[in-house]
Amino acid sequence: MARPSPPERSPFISRRTFWLLVALAVLIGVVLVFVALQRRILFPRHQIPPPPKNWPRPPGIVRVDVRHADGISEGWLMPGDGVSAEHPGPLVIFGHGNGELIDYAAPALVPYRRLGVSVGLVEYRGYGRSDGSPSEDAIVADLVAFHDALVARPEIDGARVVLHGRSLGGGAVCGLARRRPPRALVLESSFISVPEMARRMGLPGFLVRDVFDNLGAVRTYPGPVLVMHGTEDELIPFAHGEALAAAAQDARFVSFRCGHNDLPPEPARYWAEITDLLRRAGVIGQSSPPLQRSQ
Repeated sequence: MARPSPPERSPFISRRTFWLLVALAVLIGVVLVFVALQRRILFPRHQIPPPPKNWPRPPGIVRVDVRHADGISEGWLMPGDGVSAEHPGPLVIFGHGNGELIDYAAPALVPYRRLGVSVGLVEYRGYGRSDGSPSEDAIVADLVAFHDALVARPEIDGARVVLHGRSLGGGAVCGLARRRPPRALVLESSFISVPEMARRMGLPGFLVRDVFDNLGAVRTYPGPVLVMHGTEDELIPFAHGEALAAAAQDARFVSFRCGHNDLPPEPARYWAEITDLLRRAGVIGQSSPPLQRSQ
C-alpha cells in the first residue's frame, strides 16, 4: 500500500514572518533617513530667518573672520569697556544654539563688556553669512582658529579666557576646551552628547556623525565649571545638566524653573552666578560690580 504524500507547503510566508519583514524594512528605512538627514536635523540653519534690518547690533564690533577651505566664517569681537593694548582684558568666547545666529546672541552678551570682558562670537559654517556646511569638526576647527586669532591681539589677555556655550554651543565650546583649555567654562542648557540625545529619541547613537561629547570634555577639564539648566527643559533633559555637573572636577550646578528657550527667567540670579564664577576663576577682580542683564 502506497504511503500518503505529505501535504505541500505553501509557497507564501506566514503572516507573522511577513509583518516581521515589514517592521525590519521600516526600521532600516528610518535608520537610512536618519543617516542621510541627521545634519539637517542637528543644524537646522535653513530654518533660521535672517535678522531684520532694524535688528539691534551692539556698537564697536570688530570683524575677526576665520578663513578655511570652504571660504570664510564671520567672527565678531566686542571689546570690553576700557580694554586697550596698554590695558588688555579678559575674553569670553560664546557658542550659540543650533537655532540661532551670532546676530541674535550678541545683544544679550553686552553685560560682559561692562566688566571689561571682551566677547568673541564666530558664526558656524553654513549659518548666517558664513560659508560652507556645519559639522562638529568644522565648528571646532573654526573656534580654535578664532581663539588663537583673538588671544594674539594686544587688547586681549590670553591667560583669562572663558568659554560659554548654550545648547549646541555647549558642545562647540567643549570641543574648543579640549584643545585650548580656558580659565573657566559655562554650559547653559546643554547635553551629555548627541548620541545620548539620539538614543532618547529611539535612534541608534552609534550612527551619529557629530558626537559633541560634552561629558567626556568636562571629566578631563580641571578648571571651574558653571552648569545652568531649566527644570522644565522640553528639548534637553534636566538630567543631562545634572550629569555634566556631576562629572566635572570643580562644578556648580544652578537650576532655573523654565524651559529650554526661556532661560534665564531670573536675570539677576543668572548674572550673579556668572559674576561669581568669573571672580572665583580670577578672570575679574573681587571689586568688580555685579553683571546686569542688558535690556
